[in-house]
Amino acid sequence: MIAGMNEQDLIAYLIFGLILNFLFSILFGIYLSKNIGMQEMIESKGDKEQSLLVSLSLLIPYAKMMITLYRVAILQLYFLNKGHTHKEFWVYMTHERTKS
Repeated sequence: MIAGMNEQDLIAYLIFGLILNFLFSILFGIYLSKNIGMQEMIESKGDKEQSLLVSLSLLIPYAKMMITLYRVAILQLYFLNKGHTHKEFWVYMTHERTKS
């Protein structure tokens, strides 16, 4: 037993969480590409890499999916509701922020 459940159940949760993550990530990517444009996204993409914590979240069921949904919430609540554009969100997500 791992975390109070059988190994098979844990593996099933992991796989289902990964499938949901990829589904939400693909849908979010399609949404952004329709609103920004694929060429514009390629030209304005920064070189920011994901943190190690985000990469390790694949090992925790549904954690990666929750990170994607968090990004969707940031887009809606912080950027779109304050009058910013989808492109400004894309730049925010893909560029390193420097401290001034």
